[in-house]
Amino acid sequence: MKANSVLKPFLATAIVSAAIFLTTASAQDTPKLSDAEVASVAVVANQIDIDYAAIAKEKSTNEDILKFADMMTDNHKAVIAQAVALVTKLGVTPKDNAVSQKLLADAKKTEKTLRSKKGNAFNKAYIDNEVTYHKAVIGAVEGLLIPEAENAELKALLQNVVPSLKAHLQHAEAVQKKF
Repeated sequence: MKANSVLKPFLATAIVSAAIFLTTASAQDTPKLSDAEVASVAVVANQIDIDYAAIAKEKSTNEDILKFADMMTDNHKAVIAQAVALVTKLGVTPKDNAVSQKLLADAKKTEKTLRSKKGNAFNKAYIDNEVTYHKAVIGAVEGLLIPEAENAELKALLQNVVPSLKAHLQHAEAVQKKF
């Protein structure tokens, strides 16, 4: 896979740095994520991909990219809706935290890079980003969010999302081969 070298630093830090931040800091320095914080990270990660898809819909005319962006929008909005329904049911308000803040800061850098591209350079940068982003999200959900979630329903929601994320990754990799 030929991930765009300009995007790699941003992508590598997006979710991965948040996971590393939590796993390498001492327990005294970094408290365990609460379910409200896990919910916030999950919603933010999904919203980031919706935002990337919106950029693709603005900048691309490629049918494969546009179909993928539509799928990202629909699927990630559905996950957010499920998360919102669950936290509403549980009476939990997603709580901003260092991980969600880091995700948003890194996403702004990636968005700036994506917006600077045009034509096939944009298409390649977008789909390379999607491959890397989904790999990072899968790793963070499996290695950070699921283990940190205490509520069984929240944990189940996260576990149920993993197959969709893996399907998104496979689809992104298939599109990536065209660029």
